[in-house]
Amino acid sequence: MMRHLISAADLTRDDAVLILDTAEEMARVADRPIKKLPTLRGRTVVNLFFEDSTRTRISFEAAEKRLSADVINFSAKGSSVSKGESLKDTAQTLEAMGVDAVVIRHGASGAPYRLATSGWIDAVVINAGDGTHQHPTQALLDAFTMRRRLVGRDAGLGQDLAGKRITIVGDVLHSRVARSNVDLLHTLGAEVTLVAPPTLVPVGVGTWPCEVSYDLDSTLPKSDAVMMLRVQRERMNAAFFPTEREYSRRYGLDGERMAKMPEHAVVMHPGPMVRGMEITAEVADSGRCTVVEQVANGVSIRMAVLYLLLGGNESAVSQTRTEESK
Repeated sequence: MMRHLISAADLTRDDAVLILDTAEEMARVADRPIKKLPTLRGRTVVNLFFEDSTRTRISFEAAEKRLSADVINFSAKGSSVSKGESLKDTAQTLEAMGVDAVVIRHGASGAPYRLATSGWIDAVVINAGDGTHQHPTQALLDAFTMRRRLVGRDAGLGQDLAGKRITIVGDVLHSRVARSNVDLLHTLGAEVTLVAPPTLVPVGVGTWPCEVSYDLDSTLPKSDAVMMLRVQRERMNAAFFPTEREYSRRYGLDGERMAKMPEHAVVMHPGPMVRGMEITAEVADSGRCTVVEQVANGVSIRMAVLYLLLGGNESAVSQTRTEESK
């Protein structure tokens, strides 16, 4: 494993499978009466969030506390950042406090990379989402969910997603989740197809390791997993499609469209969902939708990432089993 986790593209197949396998071990902790491991006792982790977040911030905090780390939550609102303090000064303040890891979400693409390579701080840096660039732990939890559903919980250990066909639908242009998933799923051997209106397909997508289609109905029958993306209005400065109703008609997933998918196929969404826009309530509440599983799996994945970057060389498997025997 490398020192920081900045981009899903930085992970080798072995790195990714190691994280997924370690997350399986961490998931066992959630089934215990006391959901704690002593792995990061004495370590300090700062959650440095310059953008609003609910799922990611709470998920990281839960993961850190389950590993017994000391946790500091930093929000840009109400802090010195709102008074004009720079990222450099914030980082140097954290360095002076002796933090061991920084989980950063930032509206500017490249901010986590800058923090990791600047020399401002000697701590592990984990990217929790930067602009429209990357969100590597989201891609990892998505791959973890797919592997469990499509390969099997026990049979999946050591396995990748070779040959699985994944379709990602919606606002690809503004989605760091889509970019991260394309990178990671390609590394894990999956075949990825992006489906979106032409106006929501990024320039240069031809260099990405995936196919592009504008016809959702033709891709559904050959998909093992369909990931719906939220239309990110807050990042839009123009009209990218005529109306919400037109978008939903062509690119929304309803019960009729879900019926075209293979019986084993699953529906995914990184959240938050806009019901009635990209996904109907019928689909969101069906047994084929993995949204709640993805949230639960996010804690296990983030525990695995923190463990592997901060926890030393001892096997997570042996440590978990030692704790269970106590």
